[in-house]
Amino acid sequence: MELLDKLKWRYAAKAMNGQKVPQEKIDNIIEAISLAPTSSGLQPFEVIVITNQEVKEKIKPVAWNQSVITDCSHLFVFAAWDTYTADRINKMFDLTNTVRGFENEGWENYRQMLLGSYPQKPAEENFNHAAKQAYIAFSQAIAAAAFEGVDATPLEGFNPAEVDKILGLGGKGLKSCVMLPVGYRDSENDWLVNLPKVRKSREDLVTEIS
Repeated sequence: MELLDKLKWRYAAKAMNGQKVPQEKIDNIIEAISLAPTSSGLQPFEVIVITNQEVKEKIKPVAWNQSVITDCSHLFVFAAWDTYTADRINKMFDLTNTVRGFENEGWENYRQMLLGSYPQKPAEENFNHAAKQAYIAFSQAIAAAAFEGVDATPLEGFNPAEVDKILGLGGKGLKSCVMLPVGYRDSENDWLVNLPKVRKSREDLVTEIS
């Protein structure tokens, strides 16, 4: 399968060459993010796509000075809702009704169930749940980048609070949870580029119950 071939090709590039990724490819990655499944279809996160070099330079020191932060073409920052609110839940349910052109009794009952549950939970619990949804889309972005022949480096090695300050996320009710520099590998300066991909065997990874 072409997708599997692309996934075998990809790796977490440790050095990028600064070459710009065509906008069409970036748009396709963003569309893949949008199409990712999320709990109750709420999409409780936003993605900040950074090309501004000065902003990337500010983020680099709070991200372990990793060169891919500044040498990538586009820096994707996945930021989850800091909590679930009635307004946020209602906005997505109303959008669903608008797109589908009708209201469904079961769907509206489900709305009320969520409204009676999520907003009453601690903000930290809600953020952790929202962040998990962001990670689903994050994983889909990695696969989409590989399909486009573009390198992408998953990054959790950064100070979220400092990144939030740099990007002004607190005022938007968002908290960064993971980043994805996107660009093209610098093969001459990346120690990882030619090393074999190491994964568990199927027997160690999968338990089949039939």
